[in-house]
Amino acid sequence: MNVDFPLALDGRGRTAEVGDEAHVRDLIEQLLLTAPGERVNRPDFGSGVLQLVFAPNADALAAATRLAVEASLQQWLGDLIEVSDIQVESSDASLRIRIEYVLRRTGETRVAEVAR
Repeated sequence: MNVDFPLALDGRGRTAEVGDEAHVRDLIEQLLLTAPGERVNRPDFGSGVLQLVFAPNADALAAATRLAVEASLQQWLGDLIEVSDIQVESSDASLRIRIEYVLRRTGETRVAEVAR
């Protein structure tokens, strides 16, 4: 079992745990929402997606976001997942990222979505 993200307590007052599938989804969310330089011992961890939220909304933003997400996922989670597809939608003041991936351990296809 793995520690749940964000950190929470279970019904017994202990640290909440999740299975491998939920843990990988949590890792994807952490990677996407962490800015490079934010972690002291891993200054290059993160995707920089949150910085792009404040950029002018255009097709170029969606393309840049897709490339940043793909590179980050491959670098940091490439041993856990194989990315099948990344879709980035930018409309008005929101950004939605949909990642389809295969868990390397089980071969199962999963989807993670993050919207800001």
